[in-house]
Amino acid sequence: MMARDIALTLLLTILPISELRGGIPLGISLGLDPLLTLSMAGVANALMFWPIFFGLRLFYDRLLSRIPLFDRYLESVRRRGKPKVDRYGFWGLTFLVALPLPITGVYTGTCLAWLLGMDWRKAFPAAVLGVTIAGVIVFLITMGVIRLPLPGT
Repeated sequence: MMARDIALTLLLTILPISELRGGIPLGISLGLDPLLTLSMAGVANALMFWPIFFGLRLFYDRLLSRIPLFDRYLESVRRRGKPKVDRYGFWGLTFLVALPLPITGVYTGTCLAWLLGMDWRKAFPAAVLGVTIAGVIVFLITMGVIRLPLPGT
């Protein structure tokens, strides 16, 4: 039973729509040790950086780079985004990944880092720090340490 619970928790954690926001509460609600759940969900979520970033690079190298219109578009996006990456790169990416809200997280952050041409050596630590912050926030909310106001209360 515990192996199934761990597998479900990890599965929900690596899905792009739920990530840590779904994996941590699920694992804890299934009776898994809370610190184990936080740790394994954080590691699993952070490790998603690699297939996303390098998968996008491979997809671009093998297919999209052969489409001149897309190639020009990507260069334009990177040229326009360079000042923002230079100014906010590490901390901007960390903050984006750290926000435990829909459409934020390691998937969105990693895609944005690739799209804007960030070096993976800078993007990966930012993503890991963001995942760590998001994981702690979700963990504290799940454990009832942080209480969110509900509408109408």
